[in-house]
Amino acid sequence: MRIGLGAAVIVGLAVFAGLVGVAYEQVGRFRAARDFPPPGRMVDIGGRRIQLDCRGSGSPTVVFEAGQSVAGALDWSAVQPKVAAHTRACAYSRAGLMWSDPSSEPSSAKQVAQDLHAALTAAGERGPFVMVGQSIGGPYVVSFTRYYGAQVAGLVLVDPSHPDQAARVAHYMVEKRSPLSRLFLRLGWTGLLRVAAPRLLPRMPHQSEQEVAAIRAFAPLSFRTELAESDATERTLAEAGAFRELGDRPLVVLTAMAPYTEGELHGMKITPAQGKQVQALWKQMHDDIATWSTRGTHRLLPNAGHDIQFDEPDAVVDAVLSVVRQVRALSPGPASP
Repeated sequence: MRIGLGAAVIVGLAVFAGLVGVAYEQVGRFRAARDFPPPGRMVDIGGRRIQLDCRGSGSPTVVFEAGQSVAGALDWSAVQPKVAAHTRACAYSRAGLMWSDPSSEPSSAKQVAQDLHAALTAAGERGPFVMVGQSIGGPYVVSFTRYYGAQVAGLVLVDPSHPDQAARVAHYMVEKRSPLSRLFLRLGWTGLLRVAAPRLLPRMPHQSEQEVAAIRAFAPLSFRTELAESDATERTLAEAGAFRELGDRPLVVLTAMAPYTEGELHGMKITPAQGKQVQALWKQMHDDIATWSTRGTHRLLPNAGHDIQFDEPDAVVDAVLSVVRQVRALSPGPASP
């Protein structure tokens, strides 16, 4: 009898804690929508809305594609305003990130390209575009060029993923999310992620407190999409790798060359010596990407980590504006495929 009563008390407390967590999460979502309205506008792309923030004026229009993160358009907060002082500049949040509605379609490079193209078209934004992608955003903008190349006049790839990276560095790295961490990320509805967000998402250099607070407020929903994109990485890279011909479009590839931190080495389960070998391979892969265009250039940043747009935002701005100038100097027509 006592055991049964004790078990009932434990179950009751667990149910009560769960209900409190659910209520906490729902209140958090309400406050997120109330306190952090989307920058720019919400664009309807056929029953779903995509958050799109376009600023400035001039041609070509620069379009920013974030890497694999939960920050969406805010990943470019240290770069976009400076570019917008010289030309039209658009940042957006992919489906399911920050303010954007989720998609029922599986995550893929083609789906990302279609969503972005639909949002730009619905918002009245027209090419020529200079596409800027960081990390997995690199393959995303290359895929956009594959499907909508007539509108793409130039590209900037910020420490981009390479289609062959898994095969090239697989024997060095075994970084994978554990089943426990996956379960944790799927429990956003319980309020656990909202409580953990400040620890999981530290403030980056050049980020305002308001931006950090917004990212953390939407994180429980955004984490779900980030996990789906992570699971689709192999498919995304394979799809993007089928297109490596950027013609004569101006292209700048930026590579982060700062030594890996202890935390990064621990996460990748490699030694400092192996870290140097991985970086050497990373540079070689970026050398390769730069050859995808006859106007490709490759710049190394010895003091920047993977998130170059936060570590050295001015280097990204300089690269983007250099491509903008090249596009303006070329004929007004689209670059040849």
